[in-house]
Amino acid sequence: MPSAVPPPPVTVVIDAGDDVIHTHTALAAHHPPSGRITLHPGPGTTSETGLAHDLLAALGKPPLLPGRFPAGRQPAWEAATSWVTALPVNRLTVLRAHRLTARRTGRLLRLRALTGIHLTLVCHRPHLPAALHQALQRADYAITAEFQAARRHYYGTTAPVPPPADEPAQPTDRWLTLPALERLVSYDSPTPCTALCTPPPITFRHRPPPTPFTGQTAREATRRLAAATAHPRLAAALAAALFTGASFQQLATARPSDYDDAAATLALHDRARYTDGCATYRVPPWARVFLKAAVCFARLAPGQDQHLLAGPHDRTHLLRVAEGARLRPPQPPADQRTGRIQWDWRERKEAQHYDAMLTRHQIPPSR
Repeated sequence: MPSAVPPPPVTVVIDAGDDVIHTHTALAAHHPPSGRITLHPGPGTTSETGLAHDLLAALGKPPLLPGRFPAGRQPAWEAATSWVTALPVNRLTVLRAHRLTARRTGRLLRLRALTGIHLTLVCHRPHLPAALHQALQRADYAITAEFQAARRHYYGTTAPVPPPADEPAQPTDRWLTLPALERLVSYDSPTPCTALCTPPPITFRHRPPPTPFTGQTAREATRRLAAATAHPRLAAALAAALFTGASFQQLATARPSDYDDAAATLALHDRARYTDGCATYRVPPWARVFLKAAVCFARLAPGQDQHLLAGPHDRTHLLRVAEGARLRPPQPPADQRTGRIQWDWRERKEAQHYDAMLTRHQIPPSR
């Protein structure tokens, strides 16, 4: 899945004297919202997976992906590539590039080919090491030793954008209670459609539609989801739950073809009509980056399975991600709480109400 547009040549900046100004300038330019990532690889490791973890951390993600994976290998590069593709990231600067192995450099070149990102490698030595020189033979590259040119054209200067003055900062430990999550843990059990299915737009017949987020709530939910997990499927599943109000089982019916990026729609399936049947949902702007990352991840890591969102065995991981992001459904009254988040409180409450109704209308046995 290479980028449709050929990426620009790799830029190699020669910092012959290992001048601290190069490192400070490159790190100061790091600002993901402006499309600039500066990667400072962790010392003492030559692992390719370790470099992917460093890249995920630079993107503001927890480096480890929850869940079980074939052969025990985390799809960390697939996740990092998915986020770079979905986010507005167009420049990646890698410090201490003279320490990169040929295989690590190859991973970065593969990332460049898949995403079209502008890759800058900072070599803090007078000459290219043999491993770096060997790896670059497979790519177009240009070398510069001018600091001013590097700062102006490759590092860049980006001032962080301050938050709007009318929006006070949210405490990081404060729970965001969202009614859209009330059905995430549900007793229904829809299954995917095996044949081609083009569902109609959702018509909420048996449940109210989720209340649209205010701008502030959308920004806060997006921020929390973006920082809660590096796993594109789990992040996308939780985002989808927020704008569909669907259960985990119904989220698990989505396949990569069920997201239409051009139309910004997501199809979920429910052949047995536990709720409203197979339906297409509008994807709000704040959630599209998560769906884009999930589609890219499904294409890059087909061995995981073909679920677009969380798979059948991911429910515990999804709930842990939600709790890590401090997102929860409405909770019982204070005197009924257990100290843990109760995800199925609404379902149990409805079941108890239904049982009580049956008891009241039970016909006494005839004599």
